Amino acid sequence: MSPFASRQHTFVRIGALALGTAVALGTTALPASANDRDVIRRSGCASGVLKLKLSPDNGRIETEVEVDTNRTGQRWTVRIFRDGTRVAKATGVTAGRSGSFDVRRLLANGAGPDTVRATAKRNGTTCSVTATL
Repeated sequence: MSPFASRQHTFVRIGALALGTAVALGTTALPASANDRDVIRRSGCASGVLKLKLSPDNGRIETEVEVDTNRTGQRWTVRIFRDGTRVAKATGVTAGRSGSFDVRRLLANGAGPDTVRATAKRNGTTCSVTATL
């Protein structure tokens, strides 16, 4: 085997490794539906995270609240407020290996920026996160 062929073989293996790593990272780094116009905010919550994602959707605001505590079976009450007015209330139980659940709502999109706040309550613990779209 010539020195050039040996180097070429090494580059192919390194390229394949880099591609495999990029594919693996790309599939776990962001949800498939994330785009440049989305606003995502996270806040520490008890032993986990409260995430709020806002996305423009045909003149409305697609709102996703995720409670992720890494523990299954926890019951939480989630409230969503748009510009200070409560627009949604839901109860969820953390499940699966991730110990999480989502609450999704389509909200009216008023003129100008809209501030959305989500709260999650459980056994005297209140978590909150705010984002503006």
